[in-house]
Amino acid sequence: MSYIKADEVLPQNIIRLIQQYIDGENIYIPKKEGSRAEWGEKTGTRSELHQRNAFIYRDYQNGETVAVLARRYYLSDKSIQQIIREMRISESA
Repeated sequence: MSYIKADEVLPQNIIRLIQQYIDGENIYIPKKEGSRAEWGEKTGTRSELHQRNAFIYRDYQNGETVAVLARRYYLSDKSIQQIIREMRISESA
């Protein structure tokens, strides 16, 4: 996270108002509602995991066992079972 100097972007009257509450300390100002990206959207991680999960589900439907898939994808048996369950639900929706 980078910092922006308040005196370079805010009017002096707003700086004085903020100083009444936070004088010389760091403050985090969150993004506006609706402008926040969901987890993994900016990096592509979300789509990569969805694609991986689709491959796991396809392989499972083609007869691979949970144990084999767990070893192949370096996940626990429980994680594979959860992915299969979630993919089954999303497929039927």
